[in-house]
Amino acid sequence: MSGGYWGRVLRVDLSTETISIEEIEEQVYRKYIGGSGLGARFLFDETSSATDPLGPDNPLMFFVGPFTGTKVSSSDRFAVVARSPLTGLWAESDCGGRWGGKLHRAGYEGIIITGQAKSPLYLSIDDDQVELRDARHLWGLDTYDLDLGAEMVCIGPAGEKGILYAAIMNGGQHARAAGRAGLGAVMGAKRLKAITVKGSKRVPVHDPDGLLASVRRMIPTIRVKTLGMHRGGTGRGVAYYERVGDLPIRNWTQGRWQEGAEKITGQTMTDTILVGRYSCWRCPIGCGRVVEVLEGPYAIPKSAGPEYETLAALGSLCLIDNLEAIAKMNEICNRYGMDTITAGGVIAYLMEARERGLIEDGPTWGDPDSAIEWLHRIAAQEDDLARLAGRGVRAISERLGGRALEFAMHCKGLEFPMHDPRGFFSSALGYATSNRGACHLQAFSHVFESAVPAPELGFSEIMPPHGEERKAEMVAKAQNWMALFDALKLCKFTIIGGVQPSHMVEWLNCITGWNMSAEELLLTGERIFNLKRMYNVRLGISRKDDWLPLRILTHRRGEGGSADTLPPLNTMLADYYAYRGWSVEGIPSPELLASLGLEDLI
Repeated sequence: MSGGYWGRVLRVDLSTETISIEEIEEQVYRKYIGGSGLGARFLFDETSSATDPLGPDNPLMFFVGPFTGTKVSSSDRFAVVARSPLTGLWAESDCGGRWGGKLHRAGYEGIIITGQAKSPLYLSIDDDQVELRDARHLWGLDTYDLDLGAEMVCIGPAGEKGILYAAIMNGGQHARAAGRAGLGAVMGAKRLKAITVKGSKRVPVHDPDGLLASVRRMIPTIRVKTLGMHRGGTGRGVAYYERVGDLPIRNWTQGRWQEGAEKITGQTMTDTILVGRYSCWRCPIGCGRVVEVLEGPYAIPKSAGPEYETLAALGSLCLIDNLEAIAKMNEICNRYGMDTITAGGVIAYLMEARERGLIEDGPTWGDPDSAIEWLHRIAAQEDDLARLAGRGVRAISERLGGRALEFAMHCKGLEFPMHDPRGFFSSALGYATSNRGACHLQAFSHVFESAVPAPELGFSEIMPPHGEERKAEMVAKAQNWMALFDALKLCKFTIIGGVQPSHMVEWLNCITGWNMSAEELLLTGERIFNLKRMYNVRLGISRKDDWLPLRILTHRRGEGGSADTLPPLNTMLADYYAYRGWSVEGIPSPELLASLGLEDLI
């Protein structure tokens, strides 16, 4: 077996409470690498269109990559994969912290969990000692109060109660989240409360000296180029994104909110409630915030501060400009184990529905107390509207019907992340074609229109944000590249630090002993992305689903940095399908699949 891999995956059947080890051959790793790439292969092979996302046959899978637990910077990450209960489609969620490295150092590339426990259990891994333990006394605890004495992923009450955007949390009060697409609900349906890991082994590396030297050459550049993120966190971008028309405001209707944005930006956090910083293992960036509010209605203990997505979702999207209140809402979501992006989308949707007279009860614009009340109500799941809100924006809009469908901001059932495609046109194409629904991270393309070039993808200059020329090519190439980050397990913020495919393949070859080229590596990313697309094609996804709400495509905001711009999704999508080698219906062609080594999917 090459360096970087143990060749072992844990299989856990909760129905029978049996644990086994499956051996993985090296060619499988070389073809799918790890992380969500390896997860895509397993999920495609072990599910069908009839698989119930909350049923015992939907495998919940945790995978690391060959970088995890090594000296590669910002790589202590893991992926969670399953069929989503929120969208019914492909689901993956990426998470940092320190749990992934412990799992790899325990001697495993991943865990595949099937079945459903008769009563709550948790999984304990201590190198080769693996066992299921009683968790009935832990059921109901929130993610901050749960402490099992080891690195841990867990669910909170949201996952236990089946809220369809429940997250899987990691890091206790440092609160890293595998948040999107409801994977915490899958874990809750299996009655699995937590997975603890202690790992003491050293991940095998073919050329440790070469790896260390290469990484050390890159670290100073990463530190310098990401210094602003270290100082201000991801929230430092709030004011900038408001200025250029990318920040979502008032459920995606408003173009300017300058004073409000200044009140909730990362710089304001640094000046007011910030008391410390933290980072994932071996990360030179350190974007994590520790905040504290000592008194008042929004008092919170020292814990994870809100990142950009949360500041926008529970702030600007809802017209809430009270930073302490947003920090409180972030803590509430983290404790319950709820995705803050979807939670903010749901709260904003309810605000607009109430304003339009479509519901009598609901939170109100700019009122943090009503938003906090509704977060608690959703988590409690004790009334009809709260239970409906626990199913996400698409479900609420379909129940209300009529005009309620007009302002449901989702793609394929996943609520929008906090970047407006009218500000950066590539985001429109990226959201529409993302395999898990609306997602800025599956292409991460807006950074190539705002901050950094991608010279090794053929884009030596920052792309214009509102043009459509070469956007299809750029998004497709970026998606292939991002699939590699999710397979190797490397933080995408390192792109801002200057990391390119040539760095990634050099580190991979040092770890594994392979002689892979950058071209072969990028082809592997293309294979992984198309495999995920084919998983969705089997579930009925095609061109009809690669679309965005009309609010994005037809509504000009009339103010702000992108006051009158509308993304030309029709033409970009046609160019994208042609560039990808997909049919006009958005289906990968047999010739393409064969060229990628995916003949079995034809």
